[in-house]
Amino acid sequence: MYDVAIIGAGITGTFIARELSRYKLRTVILEKDNDVANGTTKANSAIVHAGYDATVGSNKAKFNVLGNVMFDKVCEELDVPFKRIGSLVVAFDEEDMNTIQTLYENGIKIGVPDMEMIDAKEVKKMEPNLNDLILGALYAPTAGIVGPFELATALAENALDNGAELLLNNEVKRINKAKGGYKIYTNENIINTKYIINCAGVYADHIYSMVTNSYFKIVPRRGQYYLLDKSAGDIVNKVIFQCPTKLGKGVLISPTVDGNIIIGPDAANLEDKEDVETTSDGLSFVQETAIKTCSKIPFNKNITTFAGLRAEPSTGDFIIEESAEAKGFINVAGIKSPGLSSSPAIAKYVVERVKSMAGHLDEKEDFNPRRRKRIRFAELSDEEKAEIIKKDPRYGRIICRCETITEGEIVDAIHRNAGAKTVNGVKRRVRPGAGRCQGGFCGPRVMEILAREQGKDMKAVVKEGTNSYILIGDTKEDSEYEITKEFVASSCDA
Repeated sequence: MYDVAIIGAGITGTFIARELSRYKLRTVILEKDNDVANGTTKANSAIVHAGYDATVGSNKAKFNVLGNVMFDKVCEELDVPFKRIGSLVVAFDEEDMNTIQTLYENGIKIGVPDMEMIDAKEVKKMEPNLNDLILGALYAPTAGIVGPFELATALAENALDNGAELLLNNEVKRINKAKGGYKIYTNENIINTKYIINCAGVYADHIYSMVTNSYFKIVPRRGQYYLLDKSAGDIVNKVIFQCPTKLGKGVLISPTVDGNIIIGPDAANLEDKEDVETTSDGLSFVQETAIKTCSKIPFNKNITTFAGLRAEPSTGDFIIEESAEAKGFINVAGIKSPGLSSSPAIAKYVVERVKSMAGHLDEKEDFNPRRRKRIRFAELSDEEKAEIIKKDPRYGRIICRCETITEGEIVDAIHRNAGAKTVNGVKRRVRPGAGRCQGGFCGPRVMEILAREQGKDMKAVVKEGTNSYILIGDTKEDSEYEITKEFVASSCDA
């Protein structure tokens, strides 16, 4: 019998798992895919928002402001890059100026610190590459950028280091109420648990409907992005927004923590909860809209495009509460933007709800909030590189030339708790294939390492999902392995 079963291993589910691992509980994370962070977490804007645009009194407003200030500590503990670079919401006309004044006043009410209304001259000083037609901006210095998939994998790793369990490829098929809790039927296991925390993203309404009639609906809202090469990385210094619309925060231009430039998204409501295809119309819209902010964007340096799905709730706000109809079942649903920014505060709140349901939770004396530091070979001095190679020669073998990623880093990513099992899983953790060639050269080497370290045939190595095989045939039957075009022209994630 588990104490808590978390359904979904995205950023919210992994934050909650890590927070629960502080206590003497038996906690399991159930994930339908073959890796953590495979949903919205792997494909979004990667922004830690300041929090000025949410409705006063809403869950979004509350948890965004609380969560924002928590990122410095948690990212330091987990050895995850985080940069508090600030954001600008730019105004092109007087109507926009009125909008950003309203955002400023709203942010004051919510409790967002240190915001400023700045004029065109100050905007140009901060961001010299932005267009001259900009009249002014709302400046929020507390906004930041982070790698959401790297953070989620670090959270899962730390949770497992502290005793939590992770069951991948376990899709929830049915949930029955049982004596003392619930019985969860997956495609692989039957899980008995006292409490359930529903962090299933775009499927949260579907999961909730397994225990009672769901009062909310989740609509998948697709957003498409460009990712530019690092050589375009100085085009902007901060996160640059246009004024928000009813569909979201609009098309942004931002640096990433790894030095690229991300541009997007558009917004389109869909029926299909798995539709992450990019479209020419959507990408054209992103490009045309972004050029209004900065006509100097070098789209010829684009290295990939991708799309992600946001979990748009029918309620218009985060749904974070124990079900009135199903005691011991907590919904954490509709966690769209600013969901990433809010996730550490949401986790704290949810654990308090578990404490309330259980009556009391005992803390572990040996809980360790820190993840073992990752060796980032490209960032080391020559002396440090020589020392590392002396200890482990695998760090002297460069696998990805674009990002200077070594065999040692890849092997380490595979063998950690919640480690990489797929080509894209390696890519998200340590970045081979994230450079301008998008894995065209290093991909086969990554596959060889995955096969060797997992004791499997190379033909069994997948790119992403369970059936996304890359190799077909055998060297004894064919002159060479055939590598699918899908692998070389990856459009999955940054």
